[in-house]
Amino acid sequence: MSRPVLVLKFGTASITKPTGEPNEPIMVDIARQVALLHPYYRIVLVSSGAVGAGKALIREYKGDITQRKAAAAVGNLLLLNQYSRFFSIYGISIAQSLCERHHFASRDQFLQLKQTYEELWANDLIPIANENDVVSNRELKFSDNDELATLIAVGFGAKAMMLCTSVGGLLDANGQIIRQVETFDEQVFGVVRTDKSSLGLGGMASKLTFAKLATRMGIRVVIFGLNEPDSLGRALRGETGTEFLPQSSTLSARNRWLGSGSLVVGRIQVDAGAVRALQQRRSLLAVGIRAVLGEFSTGEMIEILDENQEPVAVARVRISSDTLSQQLNQQNVEVANANDIVLL
Repeated sequence: MSRPVLVLKFGTASITKPTGEPNEPIMVDIARQVALLHPYYRIVLVSSGAVGAGKALIREYKGDITQRKAAAAVGNLLLLNQYSRFFSIYGISIAQSLCERHHFASRDQFLQLKQTYEELWANDLIPIANENDVVSNRELKFSDNDELATLIAVGFGAKAMMLCTSVGGLLDANGQIIRQVETFDEQVFGVVRTDKSSLGLGGMASKLTFAKLATRMGIRVVIFGLNEPDSLGRALRGETGTEFLPQSSTLSARNRWLGSGSLVVGRIQVDAGAVRALQQRRSLLAVGIRAVLGEFSTGEMIEILDENQEPVAVARVRISSDTLSQQLNQQNVEVANANDIVLL
């Protein structure tokens, strides 16, 4: 059988010093621990830290968007050189994968990306993925690598996704790590602190948001830290960190890709009748839509909310938001075909 896919994400705070430079002892240990897993998994390592690694070389750095892009251009090279050097100790070569959102929004481009990764794995290479901050047309503060890791994990059908954090897992009100989460509810999100690293863009709320999506798609998620010996392997075995149990999922590869709801560009709210129709695997019609939230074009992905603003599905739409707003009360206007709808 083919080795299962394992997605490992390391944030800026996990692999850099407080000043932003790469923390070499930590990176050496990451390479050592990943090397132990390499024979058993097709691994994708999603690594932040490029901006932090490169900002020291940008004069009078203040952190505006142009300076962050320039820092990323420098830092990507520095970071990959470090990874290459440390993985070579274990006879492992790496590859760089700079991703942009359109690589996931387009099915054709996503399949090309997947085929490239398959070729890398066939040659025992480990792709190291990061957002292409240098040319990204989104401001960096709206993007984080928890999202990128989740898109890869969902799209590639990963067995597990592991998100590294400086606090070692999801903490309860007393600062103790919650060992296992079976379902996501208000209590789970209620324990999240809103502070985050000064170097990174994400935080625990981001991790929980994408962990929820991944588990819905049948992926086991572990949030863990590097503050214990052999913490990566131990977390994978469920001995440390916080484990989020996967839900049962029989979605096809295409529907997993469709269901990676972080690609949505807009939202619509539907009535109870429309929700029932969706649950019966019927198409979404304009007559059941109560509100159009945001702008979207024909062929783009949207999130479908129920009357309580809870997400119930994602869909690829057949009409734009402008057209839909003009046809809300018309009968037999198909907004999304049943084949392009994935229930959450």
